[in-house]
Order: sequence, then C-alpha cells, then structure tokens
Amino acid sequence: MERNLKNVLVISFGFLLLFTAYGGLQNLQSSLHSEEGLGVASLSVLYAALILSSMFLPPILIKKLGCKWTIAGSMCCYIAFSLGNFYASWYTLIPTSVILGLGGAPLWSAKCTYLTIAGNSYAEKAGKNRKDIINQYFGVFFLIFQSSGIWGNLISSLIFSQASNKVEISEENLACCGAYDCMTDTTNSTGSAEPSNSLIYTLLGIYTASGVLAVLLIVILLDQIKSDQAEPEKEIPETRSFWSTFLATFQHLKDKRQCLLIPLTMYSGFEQGFLSGDYTKMYVTCALGIHYVGYVMICFSAVNSLSSLLFGKMSQFTGRKLLFAL
Repeated sequence: MERNLKNVLVISFGFLLLFTAYGGLQNLQSSLHSEEGLGVASLSVLYAALILSSMFLPPILIKKLGCKWTIAGSMCCYIAFSLGNFYASWYTLIPTSVILGLGGAPLWSAKCTYLTIAGNSYAEKAGKNRKDIINQYFGVFFLIFQSSGIWGNLISSLIFSQASNKVEISEENLACCGAYDCMTDTTNSTGSAEPSNSLIYTLLGIYTASGVLAVLLIVILLDQIKSDQAEPEKEIPETRSFWSTFLATFQHLKDKRQCLLIPLTMYSGFEQGFLSGDYTKMYVTCALGIHYVGYVMICFSAVNSLSSLLFGKMSQFTGRKLLFAL
C-alpha cells in the first residue's frame, strides 16, 4: 500500500475509535449527570477551554512535538474525560473537561496539517495536482470518521437497553417532557431513571478502551513527518512570542468575510449545544428512556453524513450562499 495512504487510514481509524467514545459520551452527559446541571456544565467548560486552546496551543505544540506526537498526546486528553466520568462530580468532570478542551484544538490542527503535508508529498512524487490529492485524503478521512457517530451511539443504546428497570411512561410524566421540562420542577422518574452503575461502568470501560486503542494505533503505526516537510511549521519564526501567536488569531477579524461567518458559526454552536445537551435529555431520555438516546443520535449522524456527501455535490451547482441559507 502506498505509504501516505496508509498513514491517512491510520489517522482515520484512530479518530474513528476516539470519537466513537467521545461522541457517544457527549450525547449522554446531560442525561447521566443531570444533578445541578453537571453534565451541561461540563460540556460548557469543555468548549470554553477549546476556544482558549484554539488561540495559541496548536502551532506551539505542532512545532515542538510534530504532528504525530501532538495527535497522540491530544488523544490522551480525551481519554482523561472518559476516566472522569467513572466517578462523576464537580471535582472530576470539570477538570477533565478543561483537559479535553485544551487538547481538542491541537488534535484537529495536527490532523489537518498531517493530511495536507502527506497530500503534498504524494502529489509531488506522483506529479499530480496537489489540491486533488489533498481533497481525496480528506474525503477518505471524513468517510471513515463520520461513522463514529453511528458506532458510539449504537454501543450506548445496546448496553443501556439491558437495564431491568424500564417501564411504560405515563401520560402525566410525558407532559413534563420536551419544552415543558423548562417550566416545572417535576422530574420524570421513569424515563430519566439512570441505568445501574454496572451498565454505566461497562459503557465507560468500552469507551476508555476505544480511546486507548486509538492512541496505540497512532503511536505504533503512524509515521512521523520530518520537520523539514512541514511547511506550516516553517512559517512560524523561531523568535515568535506567545503573544504574537495569540494575537494572530484576531488578525482574521480584519477580513469582512470572516466577520460575516461568525454569526453562522455561533448558530451552529447553539444548535449542537441544544442537540447534545437539551434535546437528548428533555425530548429523548424523558419521553423514551436513556437507552433511546443512541438510536436517535444514530439517525442524526447517518443523515448528517449523507447530507455532507449530497450538499458537497450540490454546491458546484447551487453555490455556497444558497446552501448556507437552506
């Protein structure tokens, strides 16, 4: 197998294993840890840390560690979050959420850098168009990666469906679900009943093992990219200070197009926050039971993947603005 393609597949399956765990766990946070809003708070802290991380960590870590070890180290931050869920409290979930958030930005930046360099390297050797090869590599990555939403949610639903305390939900309890959940202190003690600790620990054990396998896959099978190959690293002067790296993020605000994309990005964030925090708890767990969260989110992930493929093809005929509006 062509060496660069092998590395693309290693990264793709590494991310598949990692986000099979994280994606499934994220969707369950508000349902598993509903006391005092701990689950939602952990997700909020996680993404706040991710914002801070995005401003300065990626170029520093990629420069010091290289893409391979930045990916491996950042994946360990995701494993820490899985471990924090074993004994969920404000003293375990919040710190591990911060750790995951700090590792998230370097992980994605290193992945993108690695695939871009690998694509450029192969295109140069084969005498092919660089953009075509890079697009092909990213296409392979997302084809494999997007399926993580299916596997992670399927695992959670199959495990929680083994619970013995599932009962029919009465009309009275159903009336407290959905939008009305925000207006009442009444809790649905049937649909939102937590599964046994043994089932929760089984799920977390599988998720943690999946994350560990992802790290091992990267450490053992992924080739390190030489520093002289990494063009993005060359662009970072040796004397560049922390503050110049930090402020470079805000230089993008000079571009009007970047500013106009901010509301769209914020809307996307609100939508994802509602979906993984409020929707799964108030509409799925409350009305159907926690074992249905995975099945519902599988539908979302599957349609999301198909839409990505469909709209990617449509964009050449409709343009991006129409798809943004849609």
